[in-house]
Amino acid sequence: MSDPLSTFPDANDRDMVEGFARVVAISGGKAWAEPEPVAGCGTCHSAGLCSIGKQMGDPSARQLAKRFALPGDLGLAVGERVVVGVREDTLTKGALTAYGLPLLTLLAGGIAGQEMGHSDSMAAMGAVGGMLVGLLGARIISGYLSARGVLTPRYLRRAFEAPVDGSCHTEHG
Repeated sequence: MSDPLSTFPDANDRDMVEGFARVVAISGGKAWAEPEPVAGCGTCHSAGLCSIGKQMGDPSARQLAKRFALPGDLGLAVGERVVVGVREDTLTKGALTAYGLPLLTLLAGGIAGQEMGHSDSMAAMGAVGGMLVGLLGARIISGYLSARGVLTPRYLRRAFEAPVDGSCHTEHG
């Protein structure tokens, strides 16, 4: 069941991909959250590249880039865990924008270069040009989607915190 303060009032009616985030700051009328790493994060050989292993007290540029805003009127406190979600089609839109468009324009540029110059070097130059156009287009489209809030995770509810003593309490009291 979703929280009445959810930024998706009809969250139960949508197919959502959910994840946990932790509130790291409150400023400007907004709560700022960072996604929590999943169980396998930090154990791969690329852990240094995604900054999972770094300390929370020293946010890197990569960690700051992962932050997203939640409405500040949710009554959240710094350090609180929340459940956030994105619609399933958001992942598809993001993947098609980031990977599909540059790949499509790379192929189109390579074909156009080959047809115009009838040589491999022209095909290669056309492919590089097409990829650059696709990357620029992906940047513009992702900026548009971000400005509309399509790519931003939405607050769904507070996350359950396990008791520090490890015991399980089923009664409220």
